[in-house]
Amino acid sequence: MPGRELLGVEGLTKYFPVKKRLFLSRARSFIHAVDDVTFTVHEGEIFGLVGESGCGKTTTGKLLVKLYEPTCGSIHLDGQDVIQIRRGARLREFRRRVQMIFQDPYESLNPRMTIFDIVAEPLAVQGVRSLVEREERVADMLSKVGLTPPETFMFRYPHELSGGQRQRVAIARAMVLGPEFVVADEPTSMLDVSIRAGVMKLLLELREVLNVSYLYITHDLAVARYMCDRLAVMYLGKVVEVGPTEEVIQEPLHPYTRALIAAVPVPDPTYRREPVEIKGDISAPIDPPSYCRFLPRCPIGDVTCESSPHPSLKEVRAGHFVACHRL
Repeated sequence: MPGRELLGVEGLTKYFPVKKRLFLSRARSFIHAVDDVTFTVHEGEIFGLVGESGCGKTTTGKLLVKLYEPTCGSIHLDGQDVIQIRRGARLREFRRRVQMIFQDPYESLNPRMTIFDIVAEPLAVQGVRSLVEREERVADMLSKVGLTPPETFMFRYPHELSGGQRQRVAIARAMVLGPEFVVADEPTSMLDVSIRAGVMKLLLELREVLNVSYLYITHDLAVARYMCDRLAVMYLGKVVEVGPTEEVIQEPLHPYTRALIAAVPVPDPTYRREPVEIKGDISAPIDPPSYCRFLPRCPIGDVTCESSPHPSLKEVRAGHFVACHRL
């Protein structure tokens, strides 16, 4: 069961400047990649972030691991202000506690490094100088991720491994320091369907063995249902619904969430699902209007939605939040 609050995110925002003219010295337009996002992740919990491509999921994950610096907002890890961590020993300690599993195992591993060097590099950065200790810890981690016997993998190169094996190496690299929190950015989307289940099962096992919490980013609702304890739905940089995974999937409240779930195919030709239609195309993320981001496509939007700012998340059931003026 999830324990204490490990990670707290409040008002997290990231704008990317857009220069429209060649000689324009200062940007006047901004891409609102992540806009006023708030959520918490508890110890031992897998918190899912879902939504269509371009909604800001990966940018949120990169903000949490300090690959991007936020425009505004706050991130707290065990009460510590993450944004104020800049360099030196505090940053190294943060890197030990927070890691990321990237989406593409073909691009996230250095092809010129052996598997041992890839997995041992975080240990060297963190000051583990003993070669014997590094070899022992790398071998132990490779065994934990299912690359056994580890001696047959340690001195091979990424191109000698299959896609599933490469992703297991990427997982081993993220886990070798024993982090408390890991951002898993669609870790199975680049893998064959036949081996996805094995990687997801591995991540669940590592949660129990290493007592690690995840932010699990995915666009696949079936994967989210299998992996996540709670779910947040993003649309155009905004979180529009948050709640327990099964409740969000079985009883979605926001019209965008309902449309996402209605689009999932059901392997039963006799099953008839009530259609949920959304109109138009996704709006541009550059300088979006102040009213509800989903309004141009919303089937239930009205004048109130157009004249009011984007709605804040409100609790409509115990632990279930939705951002909608009509609910």
